[in-house]
Amino acid sequence: MDVYERITRNATEVVTEAEGRELAEDPEGKRAYVGYEPSGVLHIGHMLTATKLMDLQEAGFEVTVLLADVHAYLNDKGTFEEIRETAERMKAQFLAYGLDEERTEFVYGSEFQFDREYVLDLHALELETTLSRAERAMAEIKSGDSVTVSQAVYPLMQALDIVYLDVDLAIGGMEQRKVHMLARDVLPKIGEDAPTCLHTPLIADLDTGVGKMSASEGVSISMEDSTADIEGKVNGAFCPPTRDPEPDDAGRERENPVLQIFEYHVFPRYDTVVVERPDEYGGDLTYGDYESLAADLESGELHPADAKGALATYLDELIAPGRAKLRDATSDA
Repeated sequence: MDVYERITRNATEVVTEAEGRELAEDPEGKRAYVGYEPSGVLHIGHMLTATKLMDLQEAGFEVTVLLADVHAYLNDKGTFEEIRETAERMKAQFLAYGLDEERTEFVYGSEFQFDREYVLDLHALELETTLSRAERAMAEIKSGDSVTVSQAVYPLMQALDIVYLDVDLAIGGMEQRKVHMLARDVLPKIGEDAPTCLHTPLIADLDTGVGKMSASEGVSISMEDSTADIEGKVNGAFCPPTRDPEPDDAGRERENPVLQIFEYHVFPRYDTVVVERPDEYGGDLTYGDYESLAADLESGELHPADAKGALATYLDELIAPGRAKLRDATSDA
């Protein structure tokens, strides 16, 4: 695949395509960034954007991971001391998951977000932004039922981080889209360029296929999960023999989360995927791409139970190094 195809593989959108293609023309030395509130444990949402960062590293980009300790504090995620401890554990897990340590810079927000120039620029953005616009931007990522003043400032800081980290491409899941669109709107008002943004898809709820998988609600997959945990969660997942399930009884749209995880997590990391089956059921199946596996599920050649078994195996392999880092951190505590 060419550079642009690698940059955009499994992305929901690039804003804008023309800007993305311009970056792809000369990617060496370009900088991509994603910010994470330190939670201590990588879950499947973190892993999806981390996989995209690996694509970008292969394309020639330098990667900055913002360990957003100030953002976490503003979103009521603990004291700075607690947040710093969990951030260090996350850093180790990201590297264990596969980010190239030589091409990944980890930055704490507190390293620059208290500087006078940053604070003055933040106030300039506040003058250009209504409270309702900031609240809309924060709606998908806030904690709690109501928006605090600190959470209204949060998306403006995200916009300003793009400037102060000197990045060419901002990465985030689709829940970050409103924040990035706010950044594209308000940054030019203080004399800064609108950022180019790339958004990754959201994995559907594992049990129902409705909405998105959540680390705080429903069933999620994280680096805390044992092999048995992963097998149990995947075996219980919603997986009809189609990539386009019917809506549920309440009329809500559904996705096939098992196929989504194959597409966005497994195939980007493995050249081939082997589904092991007994000889009496046709023997093993080998796939070199996602589309072939999805087509076999649709046709009935691949049974959902066999797909789940293979998915659990590959997910466990991907998660095992980070799980070991968590175990080491616990034993050292």
